[in-house]
Amino acid sequence: MATLALPALPARYKPASIWALYAIGLLPGLYAFYLGIFGGLGADPVRAFEHLLGLWALRFLCIGLVITPLRDLFGINLIAYRRALGLLAFYYVLAHFAVYLTLDRGLILSSIAGDILKRPYIMLGMAGLVMLIPLALTSNQWSIRRLGQRWNKLHKLVYPVLIVAVLHYALSLKVLDAEVTFYIVVTLLLLGYRLVRPKIMERRRARRMAGAAR
Repeated sequence: MATLALPALPARYKPASIWALYAIGLLPGLYAFYLGIFGGLGADPVRAFEHLLGLWALRFLCIGLVITPLRDLFGINLIAYRRALGLLAFYYVLAHFAVYLTLDRGLILSSIAGDILKRPYIMLGMAGLVMLIPLALTSNQWSIRRLGQRWNKLHKLVYPVLIVAVLHYALSLKVLDAEVTFYIVVTLLLLGYRLVRPKIMERRRARRMAGAAR
């Protein structure tokens, strides 16, 4: 199956389109901040702001992990945007955590420790952040060249990150509504595809070899 590298977009514009993705990707967080300042986030603006930042982190994680299935199954090649999507997810997780520490808990260590003991899902969120840090730090060409195959192994951490992220999200809401169910299903599909992908790619290679031998 042929792949497409941004149809109708000249290659020289691709760097600009990646920067545009960063700019557009940060808009939801800035808009939520704007709403918080002007009283548009309801009775508990800090918690609402914190929730929105975490939700956008989860969304960007999922979108980033959809890139490979899109390329494999439908020939849509958006791989150039995967790094930006991953970094946007990291920025939102970092902002989510910063709001929790500062605006929510006021940097009071006893309050943070008590909250963690009372709400274990916070530890899941912290684990996700810790795993994302090395991924963000190595999301550059120098690290890819330096680490070689180890880079691929390291960046498979994104799958456990997604697992703890969706668990953190679901447990924080304490209700299995349609939105939570949607992200759980998306997570299961993405993880399931990761498991069956080797077989899919093996069959595709076999078909190509058979076609070439004719």
